[in-house]
Amino acid sequence: MLLKKIILVKYGEIALRKGNRALYEKRLMDTLRKRLYDIAGDAIHVLREQGRFVIEDVRGDIDEKAVIPRIRNIFGVTAFCLCLKTDARELADIQNIAAEFFRGFLTDAPHTFKVETKRGDKNYPVPSREVSAAVGGYILERLPGLKVDVHRPDRVLWVEVRTYVYLYVHSEPGEGGLPYGSSGKAVLLLSGGIDSPVAGYLTAKRGVEIVAVYFHSPPYTPERAAEKVKDLTARLCAYTGALKLYVVPFTDVQLYLYENVQHSKLTILLKRSMLKIASVIAEKENAHCLITGDSIGQVASQTILSMEAVDSAAKFPVLRPLCAMDKQQIIEIAKKIGTYEISVLPFEDCCTLFVAEHPESKPKVSVIEGIEKRLSELTRLWEEAAGKACER
Repeated sequence: MLLKKIILVKYGEIALRKGNRALYEKRLMDTLRKRLYDIAGDAIHVLREQGRFVIEDVRGDIDEKAVIPRIRNIFGVTAFCLCLKTDARELADIQNIAAEFFRGFLTDAPHTFKVETKRGDKNYPVPSREVSAAVGGYILERLPGLKVDVHRPDRVLWVEVRTYVYLYVHSEPGEGGLPYGSSGKAVLLLSGGIDSPVAGYLTAKRGVEIVAVYFHSPPYTPERAAEKVKDLTARLCAYTGALKLYVVPFTDVQLYLYENVQHSKLTILLKRSMLKIASVIAEKENAHCLITGDSIGQVASQTILSMEAVDSAAKFPVLRPLCAMDKQQIIEIAKKIGTYEISVLPFEDCCTLFVAEHPESKPKVSVIEGIEKRLSELTRLWEEAAGKACER
């Protein structure tokens, strides 16, 4: 009889897909295999079984301490649990195995419990409710000091009847969302601040592959500012698996605008320049949209009218996943994903250094575009900056 420790991986939203569900499942399976390969090569198997993924080691019990840290941050995984897998199908065998398994989760203190059964294999002859009652009754007889509480139990023993039978008690939440790369590709305007890394994380969680672009302005921004952005990129890689970063030399564009436009309109024109250059990189990367960390009303350049004036410069749609969040909500996510401590390091980016003292909050698109057309050198500077953008 097979008795083996494995990890059961659950996914939620993917299961609701219809015609393209298989594509999402394959993407998630490939990601799981890629993340786990260097633990034991082909000895770690990832298999699909009736709405679940099973991770097992062909050599024996799974090493959960090695595996779980590698799957915890994978987008598309809603939960995962260390399970006992068995090929037992007779109810009497399942009762005995369940009692011995459940014993390991009890202490000397009195416990209440219940058994929940999910019968993924509808051909199994015993209904879920009867399996739960039979297993729960058997445990009550064999393990003294227990009481049944179906409403607020101290422990829940889960029995999932599929091709095999799986038993588990603890289930840990995953990242959720959609498998990374399953929803197209976007260019993220990544600064060293708190907001843009969170915007990148939230968009990636919806399955969008991210390419990051950072605008660097030496000597006004130190090299350590660029290193800070590289550190943020590395932190996001814990969720995406990999992330390409372009560094754009932005000094000439900034100085030209600083010297030739009214300072109240400087921030809008700087942001438009960033979207122009990011659009060139998006074309190169076959991306379909841009991402920024704007939140409505957070600063003067993030009013609705300011966003309208900025967006007309972009060749692609601009996503703003933080637009309806307040700063505290954004900070909480930044702390959760581990970018906050990096973002608050004292190395300022180009936007911080060149911000106008009193930026205009109600710009008109026609006025901004008219100013831009009169700046004879600006298009050349955009092209040069985009051409000099390099991967780091």
